[in-house]
Amino acid sequence: MNDPEKNDGRPPIELLDMNRSMAELRKELAALEQRRAALPADAPQTERARLDLEIAETLLGMLRAKEAWDLARPAFDVFVANELWQEAAEAADLLYRTDQPGSIAALGNGIWLAVTWPIRPETTVTLLHHIVEETPDDSDGAAVAAAAAHYIADLRTEGKEHENLTFLTGQVLGQVARRHRGIEDPELVKTWMEVLELNDPDVLLPRLARILDVIVGDDWWYDRDAIRAKLPVN
Repeated sequence: MNDPEKNDGRPPIELLDMNRSMAELRKELAALEQRRAALPADAPQTERARLDLEIAETLLGMLRAKEAWDLARPAFDVFVANELWQEAAEAADLLYRTDQPGSIAALGNGIWLAVTWPIRPETTVTLLHHIVEETPDDSDGAAVAAAAAHYIADLRTEGKEHENLTFLTGQVLGQVARRHRGIEDPELVKTWMEVLELNDPDVLLPRLARILDVIVGDDWWYDRDAIRAKLPVN
């Protein structure tokens, strides 16, 4: 084992790894910004927004969170205006991860779209699990979010994807039951869900909607009624 006191004047391995990672991110950022600068003036808004979201992700990796927010926030609006719900949800997830003053509102806006529209279930689950991480151990909000994630995973997947994603959401649901009521036994988890009516979508989804209203407040970034009207069944 190397003596940490004798490193031949070189930075520790951890620092070298960090420096290399940052160097790679800077290189990636330069390439993305070059691509953006090369876009023609009449390039579609959506193409520019997708590129901006890639740049924002790289900036976030470089801990330049405010700059990442400033790029991703207008990109979100472009995606919504063009009914690109998957991209809008991904932008909301990034905005949440920037940890800026509007990040919690971004999470609520993203979850509403991700639950309302059948986008990739993994994205919806990720967003809902952010609520689990944000809420106190004894909060029903975590239980509702975890149950909604499990419901979406069950509803929108099949085959191996269903097996993998529902296993993950089931694990998170079990963890929430443990921290919420100290429940360990799987059968008692089922009872806990029944008592809280977490297994009834007609009760669960309106409860989730109320939680989102609390999270977002008056900071909705789109007209939900107008978006609902575009659903095949509304």
